[in-house]
Amino acid sequence: MSYVDGFVIPVPDRNKEAYRDMALKAAPIFKEHGAQHFVECWGDDVPDGKITDFRRAVKAEGGENVVFSWVTYPSREVRDEANRKIMADERLNMDGESTPFDMQRMIYGGFAPLLEKRSDGAFGYADGYLVAVPMDNKQAYHDMAAKAATVFEEYGATRVVEAWGDDVPNGKVTDFKSAVNANEDEAVVFSWVEWPSKQVRDEAWPKIMADERMQPDKDSMPFDGKRMIYGGFAPIVDE
Repeated sequence: MSYVDGFVIPVPDRNKEAYRDMALKAAPIFKEHGAQHFVECWGDDVPDGKITDFRRAVKAEGGENVVFSWVTYPSREVRDEANRKIMADERLNMDGESTPFDMQRMIYGGFAPLLEKRSDGAFGYADGYLVAVPMDNKQAYHDMAAKAATVFEEYGATRVVEAWGDDVPNGKVTDFKSAVNANEDEAVVFSWVEWPSKQVRDEAWPKIMADERMQPDKDSMPFDGKRMIYGGFAPIVDE
């Protein structure tokens, strides 16, 4: 994996199957144009936050859920060319009436992998994160994330990915930067942890929180934890 397109999308609960059907049709077209992996995850354990959260990020309304999604490519060059082809592909043309979500509130952007740690095991659940990190703290964030990834893996995670904001546009209604209240000198990190199942994830978290290696040092934290967005997601498309 060398490049990631990340998405956060508000989808009405009643449109879950329509959204899944749309994604299943889109996945092979994305892969035809160069994508390696296409994943859509449905909000399952998405808490409200005091300052930021996934629902606020996409201005989710009552009766809407949040989808956390990523598409991986071998390079940014392949991704850029793929996006040009995808935008012109008539099979993916969507109009407002037939699209099962509000495209104006969809968040999207391109991310360069900062860290990836993978072990053997199935993918049955994901924890998703958005983090605002000062650009000067990129290495410090990487070092912290690398230590945390080892702990996650010890307690059952099968993959940890941290991806640094590289092509993150400003939006008219929503975008990644406003989602985490990012300052001009901060980048957005798009991150996820894969688990074999929600049960494994739920059993792991109390152990992770109690692990001495995960106890934060407030004086050396390389980002503002109060603005970090997190939640649990169940995969509905994995192609």
